[in-house]
Amino acid sequence: MVESTGRRPTIYSVADRAGVSIATVSRVLRRPGEVRASTRDRVLAVVEELGYVPDGAARSLAVKSHEAHGLVLPELRGPYYADLLTGYEQGAAEGGASVVVLLTHGKDDVDLLVRRLAGRVDGMVLMGAVPVSTGTVAAVRAKLPVLVLADRHQVSVESFSTENVRSAEQLTRHLIDVHGRRTLRFVGSPEFADDVRERYAGFVAAHEAAGLVPAEPVPATFREDDGPRVASLLVEDGLGADGVVCANDELALSVMQRLLAAGVDVPGRISVTGWDDVMAARYVTPGLTTVSQPVRELGREVAVRMRALLEDRHSAPEQHVLPTRLVLRQSCGCA
Repeated sequence: MVESTGRRPTIYSVADRAGVSIATVSRVLRRPGEVRASTRDRVLAVVEELGYVPDGAARSLAVKSHEAHGLVLPELRGPYYADLLTGYEQGAAEGGASVVVLLTHGKDDVDLLVRRLAGRVDGMVLMGAVPVSTGTVAAVRAKLPVLVLADRHQVSVESFSTENVRSAEQLTRHLIDVHGRRTLRFVGSPEFADDVRERYAGFVAAHEAAGLVPAEPVPATFREDDGPRVASLLVEDGLGADGVVCANDELALSVMQRLLAAGVDVPGRISVTGWDDVMAARYVTPGLTTVSQPVRELGREVAVRMRALLEDRHSAPEQHVLPTRLVLRQSCGCA
């Protein structure tokens, strides 16, 4: 929340409410490890309560903007995030802005890091998988424009995503209707992010349309590291699947490589499909059946929209959904 006076909370109001000096507040925000835990927790509770977002310390009063956008992502591993960042940087650069990237995977105090970043940029983009509280999002939005990627739960915040449900249903129905698969497994964790949840929803819809009972998802991250474990479940632990619908290509390629190395016929015994259509999907053998999504274009469109919001912050939030398309190759059984 913001102070009931309607004024934006300051470091002085935080210090006063927490009963500490402004120097202590500054240390908590910049070097929290140097502050006693009880004091740090009390200050952070007040920061959350007041909705305080720090101003950039080096910002001149004569400068109206930082000419920088903040982009908050879980990580940069894998081709998806590389394409997204490339597209966003291109769109921001067209308006003369730079991009400040914050990676949150493995970090504590993500809310604090996001609030600190807000003091250094003119607008912020948050990936849906980033573990940031609604209170922090509201506090940052009170100060600058915010967009979210792959997260449509916060209806008051403008969002960008790619279509998931229809394409996932189309992909799954192709495996059922064309290739006769009856024991499909979805590989991914729907609770991880909206886009995974929607892909599983399409998987379920295809089964229901065919009069089949969908299996529970096989939990997995987006990383190739999980491929060997999933392949082991398929080969050694009797999942009995005749096809897998993976939440992204990185995972699908890893699963397929391990299955082939174990002597499993792909797609003869098990069909393998992914999502993203990364470059490697076109060149592996068998070629990976997947869903193509315009990740680089998505990044650029988000940056262009952020530039527009910086010109007019009062436009109504919109929900932008870019189309995706099914790409059929050999890993599902197609010639």
